[in-house]
Order: sequence, then C-alpha cells, then structure tokens
Amino acid sequence: MTQLNNLDLDLAQELGDFPEDDLDVVFTPKECRTLQPSVPEDGVELDSHVKDCVQTYIREWLIVNRKNQGNSDTCSLKNKGSRKDFHKTLQKQTFESETLDSGDATFQVPQHAHAVPEEASRATLACSDLELRSLQPDPRLEQLLRHLSTEEFERLNEEARRTNRHPELLALYPAVDEEDAVEIRPVPDCPKEHLGNRILVKLQTLKFDIEIEPLFACMALYDIKERRKISENFHCDLNPDSLRGFLRSHTPSIDLSTQARSAVFSVTYPSSDIYLVIKIEKVLQQGEIGDCAEPYMVLKESEAGKTKEKIEKLKAQAESFCQRLGKYRMPFAWIPISLSNFFNLSTLEREVQEGEGLNGKGSSSDKKATLLQARRLSERSFNSEDNYPASNFKTISLTLGTFFKQEGDRLSDEDLFKFLADFKRSSSLQRRIKTLPGTLKVEISPAPENVGYCLTPELLPLKPFSENRNRPHKEILEFPVREVYVPHTIYRNLLYVYPQRLNFANRLASARNITIKIQFMCGEDPSCAMPVIFGKSSGPEFVQEIYTAITYHNKSPDFYEEVKIKLPAKLTEKHHLLFTFYHISCQPKQGASVETLLGYSWLPILLNDRLQTGHYSLPVALDKLPLHYSIHSPEKIPSQTPSIKWVEGHKGVFIVEVQAVSSVHTQDNHLEKFFTLCHSLESQVTFPIRLMDQKITEASLEHELKLSIICLNSSRLEPLVLFLHLVLDKLFQLAVQPMVIAGQTANFSQFAFESVVAIVNNLHNSKELSKDQHGRNCLLASYVYYVFRLPDPQREVVKPGGGSSAISTESRYYTFGRTSAVSVGSKLLQSRVISCSNPDITVTQAATDEEVKNIVASKPMDHSSSRMSYFVEGTSDMSGLCASTRPPNKKHFHEELALQMVVSTGMVRESVFKYAWFFFELLIKSMAQYVHNTEKEDNPRRSRFSDRFKDDITTIVSVITSEIAALVVKPPKESEQAEKINISLAFFLYDLLSLMDRGFVFNLIKHYCNQLSNKLNSLSTLISMRLEFLRILCSHEHYLNLNLFFMTSASAPASPSLSLSSQNSSSCSSFQDQKITGMFDLSAEYRQQHFLTGLLFTELAAALDADSEGISKVQRKAVSAILSLLSSHDLDPRCSKKEVKIKIAALYLPLVGIILDSLPQLHDFTISDIRSGKGRTGNPEEEQESAGAINQNVALAIAGNQVNIRNSGISLASLPYRQSATLGPDTTRNLLICFLWIMKNADQNLIQKWIADLPSMQLNRILDLLFICVSCFEYKGKQSSDKVSTQALQKSRDVKARLEEALLRGEGARGEMMKRCRIPAGNDRSAGLNENLRWRKEQTQWRQANERPDKTKAELDQEALISGNLATEANLIILDMQENIIQASFAAECRDNLLGGVLKVLVNSLGYDQSTTYLTHCFATLRALIAKFGDLLFEEEVEQCADLCQRVLHHCSSSIDITRTQACATLYLLMRYSFSSTSNFSRVKMQVTMSLASLVGKSPEFNEEFLRRSLRTILAYAEEDTDMQATPFPIQVEELLCNLNSILSDTVKMREFQEDPEMLMDLMYRIAKGYQTSPDLRLTWLQNMAEKHTKRKSYTEAAMCLVHAAALVAEYLSMLEDRNYLPVGSVSFQNISSNVLEESAVSDDVLSPDEDGICSGRYFSESGLVGLLEQAAELFSTGGLYETVNEVYKIVIPILEAHRDFRKLILTHSKLQKAFDSIINKGQKRMFGTYFRVGFYGSKFGDLDEQEFVYKEPAITKLPEISHRLEGFYGQCFGEDAVEVIKDSAPVDRRKLDPNKAYIQITFVEPYFDEYEMKDRVTYFEKNFNICRFMYTTPFTMDGRPRGELSEQYKRNTILTTMHAFPYIKTRISVIQREEFILTPIEVAIEDMRKKTQELTAATNQEPPDAKMLQMVLQGSVGATVNQGPLEVAQVFLAEIPADPKLYRHHNKLRLCFKEFIMRCGEAVEKNKHLITADQREYHQELKRNYTKLKENLRPMIERKIPELYKPVVKVHSTRESFRNHSFRKYDAQTSSQST
Repeated sequence: MTQLNNLDLDLAQELGDFPEDDLDVVFTPKECRTLQPSVPEDGVELDSHVKDCVQTYIREWLIVNRKNQGNSDTCSLKNKGSRKDFHKTLQKQTFESETLDSGDATFQVPQHAHAVPEEASRATLACSDLELRSLQPDPRLEQLLRHLSTEEFERLNEEARRTNRHPELLALYPAVDEEDAVEIRPVPDCPKEHLGNRILVKLQTLKFDIEIEPLFACMALYDIKERRKISENFHCDLNPDSLRGFLRSHTPSIDLSTQARSAVFSVTYPSSDIYLVIKIEKVLQQGEIGDCAEPYMVLKESEAGKTKEKIEKLKAQAESFCQRLGKYRMPFAWIPISLSNFFNLSTLEREVQEGEGLNGKGSSSDKKATLLQARRLSERSFNSEDNYPASNFKTISLTLGTFFKQEGDRLSDEDLFKFLADFKRSSSLQRRIKTLPGTLKVEISPAPENVGYCLTPELLPLKPFSENRNRPHKEILEFPVREVYVPHTIYRNLLYVYPQRLNFANRLASARNITIKIQFMCGEDPSCAMPVIFGKSSGPEFVQEIYTAITYHNKSPDFYEEVKIKLPAKLTEKHHLLFTFYHISCQPKQGASVETLLGYSWLPILLNDRLQTGHYSLPVALDKLPLHYSIHSPEKIPSQTPSIKWVEGHKGVFIVEVQAVSSVHTQDNHLEKFFTLCHSLESQVTFPIRLMDQKITEASLEHELKLSIICLNSSRLEPLVLFLHLVLDKLFQLAVQPMVIAGQTANFSQFAFESVVAIVNNLHNSKELSKDQHGRNCLLASYVYYVFRLPDPQREVVKPGGGSSAISTESRYYTFGRTSAVSVGSKLLQSRVISCSNPDITVTQAATDEEVKNIVASKPMDHSSSRMSYFVEGTSDMSGLCASTRPPNKKHFHEELALQMVVSTGMVRESVFKYAWFFFELLIKSMAQYVHNTEKEDNPRRSRFSDRFKDDITTIVSVITSEIAALVVKPPKESEQAEKINISLAFFLYDLLSLMDRGFVFNLIKHYCNQLSNKLNSLSTLISMRLEFLRILCSHEHYLNLNLFFMTSASAPASPSLSLSSQNSSSCSSFQDQKITGMFDLSAEYRQQHFLTGLLFTELAAALDADSEGISKVQRKAVSAILSLLSSHDLDPRCSKKEVKIKIAALYLPLVGIILDSLPQLHDFTISDIRSGKGRTGNPEEEQESAGAINQNVALAIAGNQVNIRNSGISLASLPYRQSATLGPDTTRNLLICFLWIMKNADQNLIQKWIADLPSMQLNRILDLLFICVSCFEYKGKQSSDKVSTQALQKSRDVKARLEEALLRGEGARGEMMKRCRIPAGNDRSAGLNENLRWRKEQTQWRQANERPDKTKAELDQEALISGNLATEANLIILDMQENIIQASFAAECRDNLLGGVLKVLVNSLGYDQSTTYLTHCFATLRALIAKFGDLLFEEEVEQCADLCQRVLHHCSSSIDITRTQACATLYLLMRYSFSSTSNFSRVKMQVTMSLASLVGKSPEFNEEFLRRSLRTILAYAEEDTDMQATPFPIQVEELLCNLNSILSDTVKMREFQEDPEMLMDLMYRIAKGYQTSPDLRLTWLQNMAEKHTKRKSYTEAAMCLVHAAALVAEYLSMLEDRNYLPVGSVSFQNISSNVLEESAVSDDVLSPDEDGICSGRYFSESGLVGLLEQAAELFSTGGLYETVNEVYKIVIPILEAHRDFRKLILTHSKLQKAFDSIINKGQKRMFGTYFRVGFYGSKFGDLDEQEFVYKEPAITKLPEISHRLEGFYGQCFGEDAVEVIKDSAPVDRRKLDPNKAYIQITFVEPYFDEYEMKDRVTYFEKNFNICRFMYTTPFTMDGRPRGELSEQYKRNTILTTMHAFPYIKTRISVIQREEFILTPIEVAIEDMRKKTQELTAATNQEPPDAKMLQMVLQGSVGATVNQGPLEVAQVFLAEIPADPKLYRHHNKLRLCFKEFIMRCGEAVEKNKHLITADQREYHQELKRNYTKLKENLRPMIERKIPELYKPVVKVHSTRESFRNHSFRKYDAQTSSQST
C-alpha cells in the first residue's frame, strides 16, 4: 500500500479499512412473550435431559454479524427507510404535458361556417403587423444581448447546470427487478413459539329467562370434519355476586386468573367445519336434566303473580342444594357457534396452498413467487394480523336465543360430533332435542398481536401486562388437527386427562349418581395429592382434586371432563394419577354422608422412565389400595395378600385418555433412546442402564449409541422437528467430543456427521416444510443463524473401565483413527486429483495473483507435500497414541466438519453437495466463533487457520464446482439444483472473504471460473452460472476495497488541469493519452488490479457478444447485476462524498467501452414510440426506416467490431455489420442508466481528455448512444408509471388482435369494417412491448397479483415526481456529455462532423416532453452553440437547422412562461447569427416559416395565443438590439414575423373547422395552393394534410398528398440536374394519378432552385424523394390500393438501382410481392369507397350556397350515416332547427325553400363509365380508381309522383363530372358539370331485365358455387309470388305489339332480353339440381315447377316477332353513314333470326 498517496489512503480507510476485521459475534437475548421465561418449578434437581431442554429454550441467540454489512445490501436499503421519505426531498419538475389544461386544447365550435374559395388573398401585412404590436411581449433575458466571450458564456452555463442537481441518479431509478437479486440472503425467521390464526372471544351475557341458580360455562373449539377437539377448555361464569354467594362455603379462595371472561383461541388450519361449543353446567340437584330444565322452559322472570312466587321458591331450593352439593356439577345445556364466517375461506384456500398455513407446503423450487414469499415470510411474524385469513373479518357481536338441553345418555364427544354434523346440515336440532330460551352474547374479533393483560395456558402473564385490570384474558392452548412443524422454543409441560366412560351396570344398587375424583399424586399417602391441577372459573388457580359432572341415575355414565395438569419437571416412579369413584346422594338423609365410596383406579405416569400417554381401559378396585400399588399399572399388578377385590373381576371398566403437550418429553422412541444414551455418556450413571425394556451395559453403550444415531432419522418428522435444535446440538457435540468408554476411545464423529446429513436431507425433502428462494429449508436456516454455537469446550469424558488411566486424544486428525479416513477417502482422493483441472489446486498458495501478493503482502507458502502424506502420518502415529503424554489438544469443529465433508462418500456425499449451503453456513459460523474465541482477530489472516484446513476448503470448492458443472447439463430438475449449489458456493466464498486470507479466496474464485469454463460448452448457461456467482461476491460490503478501487488514481494524470480549451492537445504526452484511453478498456492489467469487477465485466461483455439460445435472459441478468452494484454505491452512505464517487466511477470506466461496443444491439426507443410523443413532429420518412433494432445507417456507421479506426484505413462502409441479438427494452434501459451514472460521477476533466483523444467514429458512437438515451429516459407522465396496467393493456390488445384476426378471415362487410378500423402498419406502438413480455412471462403472473394496479393518487403522484426527476437528471447528464464533447472536440480542432451529431441529440431531446429545468439549460447550451459555431451551423447542418427551428418554435408556443422566454431568446439569437454570418438570413426565414406551417398543420394542442406573444417578444428583441439597428435586419425580422402571423390567422380558421373535416381539408388545400410559388412550404402543407388524413384513416388520400409532394420534389430535381434514372418532373407520376400534373405549375420563371433558402429542406434530394414515395406506397398498401404500390415503386426502383442500394431493393421487392399477393388473395373483396353527391342550398351557407360536391366516404358507409354527420355538424353551427336534409334526389326548386333555413341534399352516386371506357377498366380496382364521373338515378312519373305502375315508371339518370379525379388529396371535390338522360318505362324495363339476367349468370357461374346465393336469385326470378316480377313485366310490355313504330325496337330488345333471361333461369335450375342436399329435394321440385310454369306463360310473348323488323334488306347507295346503319341492322336481323 506504500504507493498510495495520502488522499487515497484516507478514502480507503473511510470505506472500512481493508485489513481491519469486521466480524462481530453477538449474543442477543431471546425475545420472550411472557414477563418471565417459562421454567420448571424451583428447588428440584433436574434430569440432564430436562436441563438441556430448558437451557436450549432460555439461552440467548448467538448471531455472527459483520460490522459493515448492510452497507451494500442494495435492495433492503432501497426498499426500507431510505426510500420511504425519499420523495419528500425532491423538487417538483414542471412538464408542459401536465400543465396543459383541457381548456386549452378544446376549441369553440364556430357559430357560422365560411366557405373557402379556391384562391384567396393572404392577409395584408399592415393589418397583421398592427395586431402583433398591440400584444404585450413576454419578459426578455437581460444578458442575451450583452457582449460575452463564448468561454465566459459556457462557464456561466456550466455553473448554472451544476447547481441544484440530484446527487444520486440511481435513487431516482426504479428498483432493479428482484427476480435477479440472488445476492439477497433473507435473514431467516427467528424461531418462536407457534401461534395460529388468533381470535378473541368475549363472553358478554349468559342468562336464561329465570335466574335462580349459578351457572358455569366452558367453551372449546371442535373440528367436525376431523372429528377432533382442537383446543383446551376455557372455563368462565357470569354469575352475579348474589348467586355466587350460594357457593361461598365451597370456594376457599377466588384467584384473579380464574375470573377471565375472554379467551384467545388459536387455529392453525382454519376450515368451515370449526365450531365453538359452549357447554353450561349447573350445581348438582335431584332429578334428571329434563326435570331440572323444566322451569326454564315454562317460566319467565318478567311475569308477576304466581310465577314470581314459584321463582322465589325455586331460588330457595337452589340455595339449599348449593350449600350441600356445591362442589358437584351436572350437565345442563349447550350451544354451538359456527366459525366459518370468521375464516374467510377464499383467502384461506389460497393461503393454505401457498404456505400450508405454517408448514409452507409446496417447495419453492419454482422461482415464481418464492422471492416475494421469502420477503413476506421473513417480514411476517406468525401472529401478525395481516398474514392470515382470520384477520379478514371485523369484530362481530352475536346474540343467540336458544340453547340445546344436554341429553344425559349422550354426553360423549362422539355424540357431540353427530349433533354438530346435523346442526351444520339443517342448523336446527329442534325436532330432536329440546331447547331452552335464553340469551348468549358473544363478541368475536381478530386477536391483536399484543392483547394487553393476558395469561398463557400455563397462566404466565404476557407482555405488556398491566396490573390494574380486573379481569385478564386467557390464551387457550390449541390442539392442531395436523402436525405443526415448528421447533420448541419455550418450556411447556402439560398433561390432559379425559375420563371417558365408566361401566358399573352390573354393580350394586348404590352406584347411581357417579362422580370421579381425579388427583395427581407424588406418593401413596392421601396427603401426597399435588396442587398441580388447573382450577376452573371463580376459584383457586391450582387445586388438588377435580370432580367430574354427574348424570342422574346413570350406572354407566359418559364423561366430557378435561383435567389439565401442570406436570412436575422431575418425574419419578411414585408419580401417578389416582381416580376415586363415588356415589353422591342428592337427598339429604339423616346421618348419611353425601359421598359413598365405590372404588379406586390409578395410572402410573412413567413406564420404563417414559411418560405414559394414550387410551387406557383400567380395572376398578373396590377396596382400599395396598401399599406400593402405584409402582405397577392396575392391569398388571402382582397378586397380593389379601387379594384385591375388582369390579367385574379385573375387567377394564373405566376408559380414560391421557395426552401430553410437552417440550421436554419427546414421546418418540428413537429420540428418547438417543437422548438417554447421550446423557448416560455425559453424566455419571451406574451401569447397566435401563432403556425402555432393555438393559444396556457399559460395553454395549458405544454400539447402542451408534445405532441410535443411525436410527435418529427414522423418527417421525414432527418430534424430530420439535426437538431439532437439541438433536443437532447433541450431534455436533458428539462430532467433536473425544469419548473414552470402558477404556476405549470411542469415535462418533462420522456417525454424527452422517446423521446430520440424513436429517438435512430429510427436512429438505419433506413436502410439509417451507424453503426460501434459494431452496434453503427455513428451519435449518434459522437453526444455523440463531441457535448453532460451537459445542461446549471439551469436557474430558472418560468412562472408567479396564483400569486404564485417563487418556486424551492428541489432535483432531486422530479423530477417527484416520485409518478409516484413508479407506473412506482414498477413492475420493483419486477422483479429486483427476477431476481437478488445475494441477496447482493442491499447491494452494503457489498461484496467488501477483497483485494480491503486492497489496496484501502475502508470502507464498510451499505445500509441495501432497495430502496423502497427512493421512499416512496419522496412521503411523496411531500406535504411540496410548503412551503419549502430550497435553490434551482440542478438536476444532470447523476442521472436523471440513474433513467430514471431504471424506464423505456415496449418498452422504451427494446430500452434502445438494444441501451444501447448510454445511457452508455451519463452517462459516463455527470459523467466526473460533476466531472470536481464540482472539485471533489480531493475527494476520494467513495464520488463523491451519494449512490442512485450507487444503480441505480448496478441495471442497473444487469438488463442488465439478459437481455444479456436471449437474447443469442434466434435465431441468438437476440443473436447477446446480443453480442452487452455485449460489451456496458463492455465498460461502463471500463469507470467507471476511474470515480468511483474501488472496486465498481470490484464488478459489479464479479456479472456480476456470474449472467451469473447461467443463461447460453451453455459453449462456456458463455465463449465467458465473454471473450469479459473481453477483453475490460483488455484493460484499467491502467490495470496493476488495477491488482496490483507490488504485485507479495511479493511472489517471497526476493533476488534471482546470480548463481543457486553454491547453493545446499536443501538450498531453502520448503516453498519458494511451493511459487515458486504456482506462476505458477492459485490459488484462485492469482485470488483475480489480479482480472481481474485471470478472464481472468479462461476463457482461461475453453475454452481450453471444448470440445463442436463451441469451436474452442472461444479458438481462448481467446488466441488472451491474446496475444493482451501482445502485448500492449510490445508496451507501460511505460513498456519498464526491471524491469517493469519482474514484468509484473510475473503477467502472471499462463499462463505457463495453456499452459502446454493444451499440448496435440496443433496443431503439425512438421506434417503439414512433415519435408519437406529445407535440413531437417527426418526419415520417424516418419512421419507415427504423424498423430494425437501430436505424440501418446508424448501424453501418457504428459497425460493432473493435477495430481501431484511427490506425486502419478501412472505409466505414466496408466494415462488417455485426448482427447480434437485440437487447430487450428493459435491459437496454438498465444498461444506459449505468452509462449515465458513470458519466455523471466520473471525473469530468478525465472524460474531456478521453473524448479529445477519441477517433471521430467513436465520438459518433457516443452521440448515437446519447441519442438513444434521450428517447429511453423520456418522461411518460403519470399514468404510464404504472407497470401493471401496461401489461393489462397489452393483454387486452392481444385479445383484440386475435378477435380481429378471426373477423378478418371472415369476408363481407364485417371483415371490411374491421379492416378499416385497424391501425396502419406504420405505427405499431406495441412492437417494443412484445419482446419485453416474452421473456418476462415468469414474472407477470405473480407480479400482477402483488402489484396493486389501482394505486392511490398519492402513490401515482409520488411516482410521477420521482420519474420526472429521473427524466430531468438523465437529460442533464446527456447535456453535460454533449458540452464535454463540444469542448473537447473544439480543443482538438475536429469539430466539423461532430456538430451535426450533437445538434441531432439536442434537437431530439427537445422533441420529448421535458421539464422546464432541463429546457432552460438546453436552450442555454443551444445559444452557446449558435454563438460559437454559427457559420458552420447555417452552412453545413442545413437539415439539423430546419429541425431546430421547428422544435424551438414549438416551445415558443408553450404555456409555461419560462420555457417561452428561453425559446424566444434562442430563436432570436438564431436569426441574429444567421444574419451576421451571411448577412441575409433567407434560409432561416424559410425554415422558420416552414416549421410554423408544419407545426400549425400537425399539432392539435398547439396554442396560437402563446405563439403570438412569443412573436411579439422576438419583435421586442429586434427593436431593443442596438447593435443591429443600422442594418436591414430589424425590418427583415418584422417582415418575417408578420408573415408568420398571417399563417397563424389561417390556423385560427382551421380551428373553426376542426369539427368539419372536409372544410378543414379544403382550407389546408387552399393554404397549400397559396404556397404554389414556394415549394418548401407547399411540401410542408401537403405533409400536414397527409398527417390529418392518416389520423382520419383516409390512407389513400394521405398517400396521394405524398405523391403530390414527391412530384413537386421531382420537378425541382429535374430542373437542377438531368439524371436519366430520375423521374422527369410530375409527368412521370401520371400513372399514379392524373391529378399530379397540378404540380408542374412550378416552372423556371416562378422559381430558381439556386436562390438561397429555397428548396433547402431535407426532402429536396434523391433520398427525400425515395422516402416520400416509400411512405406513399406503405399508405396505399394500408388503404388496399395494391396496384398503385406497383406504380410507385416503378419510380423508386431505378433510383435505388442507380444508388446500388441492394438492401433497400430486397425490401422493395418483398413489399411488391406482398402487394401482388394481396391483389390475388383479396381481389374482389376489397372495398374502395362510397360516394355521395352533397348539395348545399340556402343563404346561411354563404359561398357554399348552391354548390355541389362529391364526397368520398369509407367503404360501406350508409346514407343515414353521412346524413347524420352533416346534419349534426351544421346543426351545431346554425342551430338544429335551421338545418334540413332534403330526402329525395329530385332537382331542388329554390323558390319553395325557406330563406331562413339551410338545406342539404345528399344522394348516393356510383362511378359511371362510357362503354368504350369499360374495355380498359377490367378489374374491380380499375373501376374504382381515377374516377371523375358519377351517376345517380331518380325515378319519377309524369304526374309528379316518384313511383307508379310499371307502364308509367320513368327514370332520370344524372351524370356528374368532378373537378379532379378520385382519389385526390382531399375527400370532397366540387362538381363542374352535370348531364341528364331520361329513360321511358320500356327502357326502364329493359334495364331491369338485363340486370336480373346478369345476376343470374353471375350466380350460376360463380366459382366455387354458392348454393344459397343461387337459390336466392332463382327464387327472385321464378318465384310465383314475386311482385312486379318478370311475368308482370312481360304482360305489361310484351302482351301486344305497340302501336307506335318508334317502340318496335325497344319491344324487340325486351323480347330478346326475356329470351336470354328464361334460358339463364333454365341453366340456374339445372345447376341447383347438382348443388342441393337431400333435404332440399322438395324445394328444388317446387323451383322447377315454378320455372316451367313461367316458361310456359312467357313462351307466346317471346315467340311473337314484329314482322316489320324482319323485312329483307334493300340495297341503297353506299354512303358511309348508311352502310354502317344497314350492316348493323342486317347483323341484328341475322342474330334475331338465329336466336329464334
């Protein structure tokens, strides 16, 4: 460390100095719920087992902490306190989008409509000038016109930018997705007493209609499904003092604890079958229960008179029998309460599945919800309210009015369950059981976590306990229905006795009213009854005896009593339960006692030293019991003298059940045996010892103990878990305790170790137990964390035997004789040597990294001797063991454990690897305690642990790594296992870094990485594994020091000079330069110096470079690993100093290089939102281009190979284009925020120097990166800050898409309609989303469940606040970077091509929704740029300049004053500098005018008021600018502003027509026409129109606008230069549309293209032309005009060929193929549009009066739709009553119209073609394209009615010609000509018949045939009932030959029509015959009959010819004219004669 300078040394120390130790072994007192811990009673000598148990329960936790841990624990910090109030420190950023009130954006509907004449003069200059001057300008920026040097200007800007910045960028960034956060090791739950769902039950009232005696309640929970009582009893009574006084003589004292009236019940497994049953008893009296209950059923307290007397009498009786029989009870009544409502079952089922209540069923191997669950579990304590479904209910008070009477013969629990099952079914038992009226009030509520003043089941007071309350609450012990796997943590020792049945049926007469006295005896003397029985209500706490309730006159009664006993801690053979049976005489007899003894029975508590529990059938002895009876059980008592008399000859007549709830008695044979043998080793016992029914001698002790160790795992899971802590403690004790048994050294360590492994395996495999997200069993995790401590310091245990002296073991390596170690381990050794890919792995220290050596000053140690020699040493020494007199040497647990892990084999070894985490954590904790205990903290780390131990660790790591590599390639289950082992290994090494020599650990890490690389082929798996591994290591709290981050300064220039611009770049030595560029690369030197970071970056680079299956997930992991690291620095208080941050950022500089290399793979955010941002005006050509990941041109320029362009002279275009998998949007965003973080925190001077040395290509890359950053960190506003809703939205989109897909397949109108509604291909905004969702499937499910989509307003505001600050800060960092680039490149004189890049980024950022803070700084930078590079800007960056004008102008219309002020100043400066650089700023004028035009046309929320005010402000600047007054500049500015103002006036008009799209388009059309002389503006307006059309889904019209624009550009290009591949002006576009010729008006005399500022836009170029046309083609394709697509590309292809742009040609031809495919597939199914003639009549319309238009509406628009729309719109303008729609299409008579009304006539029209035209218009498309003539028909009769008889029905055909052909650039075109034709009735008939015949022909010849259609047409033709059908027509017109010869021809035509018609009918009938199904046969016959009938009826008329028409042909003089007539006639005659 000597080479560090002082500053660095300080920094290193501040971050927690390197060598200092940071381990902390803490003893934390156990959290105890009770005031005093539960311990056994005093003054008793305890068994060693009980002692151990109690010791385990009350000793403190031992936790190993690391002093600085948590400083880098990213997520925990982020999610807890620091993040909570964080938003309060932020300032609110103002965004335009959020200040816009809805009021600004809506416009008034105009009260009058103007027509827009085709030409109109522009507003005069003077008037608009006046208008402007009348406004008040905004405040100006004072310093704008001050003279400042550019340096000064930049300095001030920078100062302003640096103030008030947010120091921690990542604190603003949303937390990293926790799915990847493997480094979070959840702190296990602290072991604590298990509590289920707790409910508090308060008994408020219990009374019957008459109160005559005391009553006692006892309640408990029952589960009827499981048929189990699931809680102990709670006794309480609500007797008033007056009645309680009846019993005074029987209650010696009343303890407070017995007065409780509320109880806390606990339910672990809630279900709907749980009932609270309250049983009520009364004092014993004479009579059956029914008799005693009689008065309760018939009497009421309220009644007066006789009743009152009766009640008084009953009360007196009650008092007398209370005094006599007060201590006996009888059953009386009961009442059930269902608790199903209190456990909300829907949540309950979910809970139980998710966590199986407590045991957490369902291992969390599925990563899905585990992390969250782990979080939730780690934060939840089992009794907290909100985790359990029970807490979902509110407090409920129940009042019940009926009690069920108890039935004396049905008192058992069995009977109760039957009753409850019936009750559940019918909820009434009234038919079968008598009921008693009464009142019970109970309040049930969720029990709060701390119920004040509460007692445990052992009556210990709980915290918080207030003394002054009068009645305590009681916790009632639960008896769970299934196992609960929670280890014991408190001392509890209770016994429950349940007498169940007694059978004295064959006994003497006296036994009728039987009670049992139950006592717990510690000897046989009556005085030995112990006061350990819990008392009932209103009495003493503990009693010596309990009497059961009595059933009157029943010789074999059932009992339901529960006797709860507090077991003494030390039990002996003398302890037993004594049962004494009495008959109670209810009637007082003279001199007779109340009790008559009937007999005795007993039950010894211990049997073979084990607690007896279970069901017993005991015999009853009639006489006094003999001495020493209690040693034997009553069934097996040896025969006595005198012999004992038994009831029914020693039969078991008394059935009793005994159950224990104890944390001392294991009640499991295997455990019992294990503990007993362990204790016999530990304490001095006399052999042989008795165990169950076997005796164990000292000789067999070792064997038996080994057996019991092996059998441990066979014990049941529940007791094993309950005593887990003790079992593991004992096993670990055995593993290191040297034992000498009978003179022989016994070694248990291998057995103990294997048993531990088996238990670990067992617990992990159990389905019942929960695991955390790393798959660690929660019970074991909390054992290691809290409970485990090093086994007690060795007590030398020597069992005397064989007369040997005390012998001690020499060292730990003799533990198990090491001989067995050889046998066990030799195979393992061989495999280890083979498997180890690094030969030097055994020679541990030899390969220490050089740098680690230098820094940590480690000396390499030579361990050339191999492990084998150690084994041999051990064995050879064995012989001298006994003679050895060395001082006793301890065995160290960590060494023993490591050794056992190394030498394990087979299944054991497999389990050790599988659950390596447990053994690793044990190792770490034991090592930490060892270091702590031996005070080795001060030792150098090198010498803390023995070399053998280090070798063992090396071996373990190596073997485990091989295991991981082997498992990963196997099927998913194993590979998942490998991931878990990998994570465990990482945590192990992470922990070792705090304990061992770091060089040693780094070596292990290096070996791990190499070993994995050698073993694994699959790249993504390899990277993924290593990433998770590194991510964990990097989360180390000393990560920065481990990486020697302070070393970076050595490579930085010694003292960076202050200003770069002052320093000439050549003065930097080239050596320095290389050093600086080197800092941004991942060099070998870097990897050595910064070991972990180097590894992490290597993985990231590899992941980004790879392109294999599933790599995107790995890339996401890699990036989020680095992001979480950076976040941890940002949140680490140690890193908050600026100089520390600079150092840290320097550590991450190579990341910049990696990010720049991955540029082509980044997700391009500019597409996913297709510039549809608010108020953004992107040029449409760009949208089309950027369909790939990144715009192709950009990609080519930034080709991803790392060739140093400076040295190689390759041209850019020839560089290979690296095609890699694109990163998802989230990954990209995370990567970019890392880049910005480094740029923010790195040393700015360093960055400037780096930039100055970069080749321009690299600089352009950086600019491209910044460009993407701008779009990436766009502020999205409030709503979109909610992730979930976007997913929900996406989901609904998908559904919609599927639906559309289904509909579109269907044909017809519905499908067409759907097609119309679809979004155009161009703006598919969800493109970015889909990829995002694809790989996040696994998250979405639980994500949606856990993130509430309905966030509160406050949360949304807070999110918006944070994201607003993030957007601002990110953009400011980007701005800083650009300033750096400008300054550095300015210094290096290479600014030419960079300026454009910088401007592009700035302009892009202005296009997004930005905060005022950012805009202020951005405009300042722009002004500095303009001042510095003005000339360059206006000469070379023409396009950028145009964009800039547009963006600045957009901000001039902002509603926020600050933004407006800044924008105006910038715009003015732009004009001023452009003027001074070229002294004529026509180009800027042009651009500003165009920008305004485009702004006005496109942006709907744009506010002209603010813009006008801005114009006025600019005018004020011009007037105040003293320097410019002498020049023509102010006048030119004024001209420009007035021009702009007049454009604005047009806008106002446009606003008025906002609701009338046709009028709006007319106006825009007029404006565009007004700019005929300035092509740039015309082009802009054509684009505006295109945009408006696209919005209204008029794609064809939008495309036409672009075609016109392209024609305009073509005109200009052909004037400029003659290239044969370019179109020759607008003529070339005629095939697309005949209207295009309008654009040729731009001729030389109007415009010279060389004039400055004219045609300077980006579109006036070949690429612009191609762009416009490609977009037009796209729109035509969307609009379904595929044929036109071909025409458009005919113009494009030659240009592309000339440019040799083959990539584009591929694309073009594929699009053409698509278009032609569509023509073939969709052909006739397309619908092009519906046309209507609309006429306006009435003076209200102004210029529109008497104007006619043809409107083009979307396909299948019905007349009512357009009628409704127009009527609605004009109704709003003129008032609803003033507008009338003329319903017919007859000519309008002006005279009949009301002058005060506006009339609209709407008629459906169809395209009309002359016959000659039809030859060319063959296809359906041709009949709908380029049409300007339309026809509509009006039926009329001569008398004025529209319709009449066939013979008088005339028809008028009107043909309209429009000014332009459809489709045009607008959707309505005015009519310029109309012609009319009138058809006579017979002509009408001919037309009709022709139509019918055509229909028939079409239906007959349709392919594939359509039977339905055919039948429909046929039915209409031949059906008998068709009104005005063919027959009627024939009868009217063909019945007779007409008198008028003029009609002959028509008559003949009609006749021929009929002839063809009947022929076609025949064909149709024939065709139908082949199409019908069997069930239609009859229908077909009917059709045929009708057809024949029609044919017959028509025949005479068809066959009758007019003779005059068939006279022979006369020869005439052959003039041309007559020849034609005759030949025609002759031909006609011939055909007719043939046809007849």
